[in-house]
Amino acid sequence: METEILDVEKIKADFPIFSCKSPGPPLVYLDNAATSQKPLVVIRALEDFYSTYNSNIHRGVYKIAERATAEYERAREKVRGFVSAPSTEEIVFTRNTTESLNLVAQSWGRKFVSRGDRIVITLLEHHSNIVPWQELAKEKKAQVEFAGIDKEGNLDLEDFKEKVVGAKVVAFTHVSNVLGTLNPVKEMAKVARREGALVVIDGAQAVPHMPVDISDIGCDFYAFSAHKMLGPTGVGVLYGRRERLEEMPPFLTGGDMISEVHLSGAVWNDLPWKFEAGTSNIADVIAFGAALDYLSNIGMSAVRRHEIALTAQALDELPKCDGVKVYGPSNPERRGAVIPFNVKDIHPHDVSAVLDGMGIAVRSGYHCAQPLHEWFGIPSSVRASFYIYNKGEDVDALVEGVRKAGEVFGR
Repeated sequence: METEILDVEKIKADFPIFSCKSPGPPLVYLDNAATSQKPLVVIRALEDFYSTYNSNIHRGVYKIAERATAEYERAREKVRGFVSAPSTEEIVFTRNTTESLNLVAQSWGRKFVSRGDRIVITLLEHHSNIVPWQELAKEKKAQVEFAGIDKEGNLDLEDFKEKVVGAKVVAFTHVSNVLGTLNPVKEMAKVARREGALVVIDGAQAVPHMPVDISDIGCDFYAFSAHKMLGPTGVGVLYGRRERLEEMPPFLTGGDMISEVHLSGAVWNDLPWKFEAGTSNIADVIAFGAALDYLSNIGMSAVRRHEIALTAQALDELPKCDGVKVYGPSNPERRGAVIPFNVKDIHPHDVSAVLDGMGIAVRSGYHCAQPLHEWFGIPSSVRASFYIYNKGEDVDALVEGVRKAGEVFGR
C-alpha cells in the first residue's frame, strides 16, 4: 500500500541518512516518537553558523554577533508563528520538553502550590509530566491524582472533569507518546480553567505532527521539543502565558537572564530572557528555525493527513499477524502516528532485534510511561512511529518483520 499525501521519495532525498551507504538493508526509520531525522537544510544551518558567524548573542555590538542575535530571535518568531502563540515574549527556549515542564513545576509550582493542593494529571503521561509533579507534591505536601482512561486508551473525560474540581494544577499530554491518543485539549483546558486551575500541556508528540494553535487551546503553558520535528537535539520550547511568566521567579540565574546586578541584589531581564540563563544553545535554535521553515513548506495539515493514512494501514495490517496485540484508539483520526504492540510470548526487545536485522528501527520498552503500561498489565511494548519520510512500503516492511519475528521464535 502506498500513501500519496506527500511525495515521500522527494522528501527522503533531503535527508542524508537515507542515502548513507552502510552494510545491511536500507534504513526504515520508525522511531520518530523518540527523535526525528534531520534534513540537509538543518545540518547546513548548523554548519553555516559555526563557519561564518559563530558568536554570542544579545551583548556583542560587532557584525557577526548582531547577525547571530538576529537569527536567534528570528527563530523565536518562527516558533511563535508555527504554533500561533500571541507574542514572542511568551516563547522561552529550554533544552527539551522535560526541562520546560520542570521549569513550570519548580518555578510556578514552588511559589503557588501549598499543602493540601491537588495536582491532576492523566494515566497517559510521559514520566516528564509525572515526576516533576510528584516531587513538587512531596515538597509541598500536595496531592497528585490521575484521571483514568478507557480500555482503548482514550481519556475518561467524565473522570477527568470530576477530578479537576478544585484542582490547583492540571497537566496533560496533547498526544500520548505510547498509545497515540489524541486528547481533546481545548475542552480539557476550558474545564480546568473554569475551576481556576493552572493548565499545563505536554505537546511533544503533537506539534511535530499536526497543526497546533496555542491561542485557540487556551492553556497557561505548552511545551515541546525541536528534535522531534526535524530540528537538533538540545532545544525545547515553553510557551507561557505572559501573566504567568511575569509572576514566576526565574528557574536558573546568571548570565543572559539578568538586567542589573549590584551588591544589594539583582534585577531580572525582560521576558522571555528572564528564563534563559547563561549562554543559549544558539546554533541549534537557529537550525530549529530552518526545520520550522521546512515543515511549514510542506504544511502541517498535509503532514497530519499523511500520518493518518499510514496509521490506518498499520492498524489494519498488524493485527492480522499471529499473536499480535495492538494498543490504543482504533480510530486513526483520534490518534497520532504511534503504534504500540506486543507479539504473544515474544519479548519486545527480541521483536525489536529481529526488526533491526531487517533494517527497521523501532523502540521497545515502556517508553518513559511505566504507569500506563502497568495499567494495561504489560511490562513493555514495541512502538513504531511514523513521520513525513515514511511511506506505505515501510508499514509493509514492519508487518513482514513482525511475522518473521514470530517464525524466528517458533510461533
